Amino acid sequence: MRPRIGTTLGIGLGTTVSLAPSLLPRTPSAQAMSTGLLAAVALAVAGVLRFALRRWDFDINRRMDRFRTPLLGVAVLAIVGMVVQGTHWQNRLRAAMDTAPIGPDYWLRWALASVAIVGVVAGIVRATGWLARKLGSVRSVAMGVAAVSVLYLVGVPAVVDWRRSTYAAANATIDPTLVQPVSYVRSGSAESAVSWPSLGAEGRKFVTGSPAGPIRVYVGLDSAPDLDSRVALAIRELERSGGFERSNIVLAVPTGSGWIDANAVRGFYERFGGDVALVGMQYSYAPSWVTFVFGRDDAVAYARALFDAVERHIGTLDHKPELYVYGQSLGALGGSSIFADDADQDRRTCAALWAGPPAGQVHRAGATVLANSSDPVVHWSPSLLWRAPELRDVRVDAPVPQWLPVISFLQTSADLLAALNAPPGHGHRYGTDQGTAMGAC
Repeated sequence: MRPRIGTTLGIGLGTTVSLAPSLLPRTPSAQAMSTGLLAAVALAVAGVLRFALRRWDFDINRRMDRFRTPLLGVAVLAIVGMVVQGTHWQNRLRAAMDTAPIGPDYWLRWALASVAIVGVVAGIVRATGWLARKLGSVRSVAMGVAAVSVLYLVGVPAVVDWRRSTYAAANATIDPTLVQPVSYVRSGSAESAVSWPSLGAEGRKFVTGSPAGPIRVYVGLDSAPDLDSRVALAIRELERSGGFERSNIVLAVPTGSGWIDANAVRGFYERFGGDVALVGMQYSYAPSWVTFVFGRDDAVAYARALFDAVERHIGTLDHKPELYVYGQSLGALGGSSIFADDADQDRRTCAALWAGPPAGQVHRAGATVLANSSDPVVHWSPSLLWRAPELRDVRVDAPVPQWLPVISFLQTSADLLAALNAPPGHGHRYGTDQGTAMGAC
């Protein structure tokens, strides 16, 4: 039995688009998720168009029946061609990132999972359509409005609260493999005014890691009740630990979850030896993408408040340490937002370093920008729908796909989910150059 024209076009277009070159290697399940969802969306659009044409008494399957078989053949050839091209592209990426190539089993698992996803989505749509026909148009609309209202008023808040409590619980959970620091130059030690539990999951990792040399000051969301008191606590911690007596202070703006990359810490040790104090302050415990969407202003406010306080305190000292700023991902965006413009950043810092800045939107004068060409965070922006990304200062670490309107946006959005799963030095993972590449005064 020959499929309808809309079905052939929907599955053919959705599948071929999903197999366009990506920035990062994909697992069969990740590729299947992209294929299944895009094919399902394309089928939905085809269904809406078919319904609209029938309202105009135009049955495309009857009027264009002679094209159904040739169109099916073209779609199959296009999918096969994209699979061949996809194999070549994925293996080029894997060779550049020193990972194992894919084989025929990859595409078998992809095909099975894609069919399952499309089948589930199509089943839900058919069940919804059947129910709508049973209820009639008026009752269907009424039930639809009621369902959307319940989802908006009850479902969404419930999911948000559930995720918030999940993130909070993860932030509070103490990893038994982490040992509370004993050195007075670390927050969370016995001498510190910042308690070990209040540091949060990422803060505890930051103050316990090696090497031993740098002073590490960190203030968690639970370390003090509000922003002003957290900033004051960070200044007291720098004073207590001797941070202002070091020649260099690096203000490290965390990512959304409060994470400060251990590779950056090692890089700063290589760059400055033990003559450096690192200070960070948590502004959220949700993942960066959640904070980017819902709490980006907190990243800016916390970074600016802490920088201003450190800068003011340095101004009162006879021995004035050099002040640097570092941020990765959302931390780069928050750190750069401290300053009004490039000149302000140049005037108020010795140097700045931004790793993997979202869409490259950071002040660049006097700053070192680390950006992998395979990092979807660097590429992604709504403008990617209609224009190529402005990739400045990128390090070409892997083949870069040609920009295509809409398609590149969809592919980059899918790659965001696996940005941190790439091998070191690729995707959104950066190394010790986050510290060693920091500029000089």
